[in-house]
Amino acid sequence: MRILPLSLVLAVSLGFSLPVLAADAAPLPASVQAGPSVEGITEYRLPNGLRVLLAPDASKPTTTVNITYLVGSRHENYGETGMAHLLEHLVFKGTDKLPGKTIVQEFAKRGMRFNGTTWFDRTNYYETFAASEENLDWALMMEADRMVNSHIARTDLDTEFSVVRNEMEMGENSPANILMQQMAASAYQWHNYGKSTIGARTDVENVKIENLQAFYRLHYQPDNAVLTITGKFDPARTLAKVAEYFGPIPKPSRVLPATYTRDPAQDGAREVSVNRVGDTQIVAVQYHVAPASHPDAVAMSLLTQILGDTPTGRLHKALVEKKLAAGVDAGVFELREPGYVLFMAQLNKTQSRDAARKALLGVLEGLGKQPISAAELQRAKTALLNNFDKTLSDPVAFGVSLSEAIAAGDWRLLFLQRDQIEATTLADVQRVAGNYLRESNRTLGQFIPTDKPQRTEIPAAPELDKVLAGYQGRAALAAGETFDPSPANIEARTERLTLKNGMQLALLPKQTRGNTVSGVLKLRMGDEKSLFKRSTVMELSAEMLLRGAGKLNRQQLADQLEQLKAKVEIEHSGQTLSVQFETRRQQLPQLLALLRSVLREPTFPAAEFDTLRTEALTALEDQMRQPEALGQLALARHDNPYPKGDLRYSASFEEQIAELKAVKLSELKSFQQRFYGAQNAQLALVGDFDAPAAKAQLAQLFGDWRAREAYARVAEPFQPVKPATLSLETPDKANAAYFGGLPVQLLDSSADYPALALAARVLGGGALKNRLMDRLRQKEGISYGAGSWLQVGGLDDGGSLGLYAIYAPSNRLRVENAVREEVAKLVEAGISQQELDEARSGLLQAATIARSQDGSLASSLSNQLFLQRTMRFTAEQEARVQAVTLEQVNAVIKRYIDPSKLVHVYAGDFAQAKPAAQ
Repeated sequence: MRILPLSLVLAVSLGFSLPVLAADAAPLPASVQAGPSVEGITEYRLPNGLRVLLAPDASKPTTTVNITYLVGSRHENYGETGMAHLLEHLVFKGTDKLPGKTIVQEFAKRGMRFNGTTWFDRTNYYETFAASEENLDWALMMEADRMVNSHIARTDLDTEFSVVRNEMEMGENSPANILMQQMAASAYQWHNYGKSTIGARTDVENVKIENLQAFYRLHYQPDNAVLTITGKFDPARTLAKVAEYFGPIPKPSRVLPATYTRDPAQDGAREVSVNRVGDTQIVAVQYHVAPASHPDAVAMSLLTQILGDTPTGRLHKALVEKKLAAGVDAGVFELREPGYVLFMAQLNKTQSRDAARKALLGVLEGLGKQPISAAELQRAKTALLNNFDKTLSDPVAFGVSLSEAIAAGDWRLLFLQRDQIEATTLADVQRVAGNYLRESNRTLGQFIPTDKPQRTEIPAAPELDKVLAGYQGRAALAAGETFDPSPANIEARTERLTLKNGMQLALLPKQTRGNTVSGVLKLRMGDEKSLFKRSTVMELSAEMLLRGAGKLNRQQLADQLEQLKAKVEIEHSGQTLSVQFETRRQQLPQLLALLRSVLREPTFPAAEFDTLRTEALTALEDQMRQPEALGQLALARHDNPYPKGDLRYSASFEEQIAELKAVKLSELKSFQQRFYGAQNAQLALVGDFDAPAAKAQLAQLFGDWRAREAYARVAEPFQPVKPATLSLETPDKANAAYFGGLPVQLLDSSADYPALALAARVLGGGALKNRLMDRLRQKEGISYGAGSWLQVGGLDDGGSLGLYAIYAPSNRLRVENAVREEVAKLVEAGISQQELDEARSGLLQAATIARSQDGSLASSLSNQLFLQRTMRFTAEQEARVQAVTLEQVNAVIKRYIDPSKLVHVYAGDFAQAKPAAQ
């Protein structure tokens, strides 16, 4: 596994280029000036300094509004760490025009996907919603209002700071996060990049509201913000609305202070150790690197891909394949000012840290003796450019991802970096390796004196006006069609057929941005008897498929997928092997042929099997101490009626580890030969493809494929569960977890299902706005996240209602009381008409957004084939949701939810925790 370069993960991985209305296509609002335009994205500027990026795309029925403020943890002063992150939370708390919970209530009512995030150089807020002028107008009005009118009140801070503290505790449960934080603190002696964005606990707990308000007024201003709008909208009307809502905000008279702190060149290796309870060992190394806008940043991204990729990277080959580590990660933190690159090796309990450290440093600091090859550089270029290309077809998330390029200095860096990747030479990469990956620039923790110190001089960010002068980019990507995601239109556009062996197909061809096509293939296999004691074998067989097939080894398969611009994910659950894939129209035939080889001709290399088992054991050993993992497993195991070895049995971590150690490679090969086949399979394609050609090819690839073992679905009928309260100790974990469960006897086709689904959304299913979040986060401030889920199937009536919350162990009693009281209130008093209306609106709009995503739609069509349904069922289900009355919801709540029958599971370090004050 590898952490991708930040410029491609956070900026490029969700980016794309779009056609935009030319500046002269319609008159601009008064005083609005058109700025640079690159590959279909055009910048505008208001007199108050607000910059606006418009990127319309009619092919998706959604719109995304994202506002990026150029303020992050880098801008915080002594005693104010975490202030930018605190403001991210508080601007959801309301204004005079949108008081109290109005903002999150509107998000829920409109079915909007939303969030706010804080990083070193920026803070951003975004909303994605079903495209409509009314939704867009409200989003623009809301963002303009909270830009300068948020209350930032003492009362809100009193509850929210403990929510942030709980978020800190959640991060402290991760050994990797803690180690990374400590390494950054050691590497940066003065600069704020050495401090965690979430801040110091003491600063967050003692922050003065006057300081927070002053920080807000200083930075949350139009001249320090970039507003990005992408998706389906009218550009001329939208620009006029932006001017209407944001234009009246005056340009502030203050001058933003420049940040000038820089760390001197590091003059010796440093080392830090973290000692905490756990099973997973980690060896990591960090080096200072150039800022994101410097050309060296691109060369470092390519070098990181060459070193850190799995399975082609040098670190994977030197550590994982040689059994010195269970896995490796790598990533570049490309920031506005000089950032850093990180390489990490994860070890199990038996592997030697000294040996892993020696091998890790040998690869990283030995590139002068073992230079990068042309083939390695080309492979890295292909991978990074493919990451860029795949994002061009995802307009929904573009506004969010562009925040990183904006924070680095200019949004056009997104495209300039792509050009620089193509132009980078072997000499560039080798020079960067020699300049940055050296001992004196390393942070591993210990100081080593030397007579001749080598100091790495980190270059300053270049003058972007000169770098970008005259830059035009390339032609914008061709647009796809305007697609109506209604059930009726999807049904009219979908063709269903059955191959001669029984395999079912659902095909929905349509024009898409970038000629993308998404697919889902599900192989269903075995029965209750034949799959007994084979769960581990099934899962490992699926994991091995992409590690060797036909005449290709793991690296060659990975290279082939990159060449095909394809993304493939394979997993096994229950009786079903699921293959999800995405590619382009031109590459689809080759990808389908490759998938045929992967599924029908896997080679199961022994070395890869050993590596996989080590990875799986290491992951299980880590989970054994995590509150969330232990809590969920305890809930699944409680009163489970099935015998050990049954598909429906939930094995303990100890049992899973024992099974992993006992399984043989021959069992995997035998399982694939006996159980894999397509006679009970479903495959759905959605996107840009030649339907007649695809049908013919699929018949040729899979139409003659039959499994030797018969398939019969293993039923999961309703099973009553004894109520209980379970407590699990997880020593030295700062965060605790709660899970609750209640069995529900119901099918999704039952008359009561729509009403219960709406009730569950009110209780805990509506992102920040639900009763559990209102109580635990908004009112009491003791949980970063809380909610519920309703799991109901189409064939078996063994459903369940689940609850969850994360919190500090000292707040356990408060969480217990709050959850029990909220569930009791739901049953005794029911919900209100306003809650029903908001839940109904949110549920239906969220469903529309899901159908607008091709991968999600392909999965739905595949499941419908298996359930013998069509989109008519979806339309009828939504009509039933529309027709549900308040009386029906409240009656269904009393019928299905009995608080006395709940199972409660609490996992955390309760032995060391002191009860929190009420």
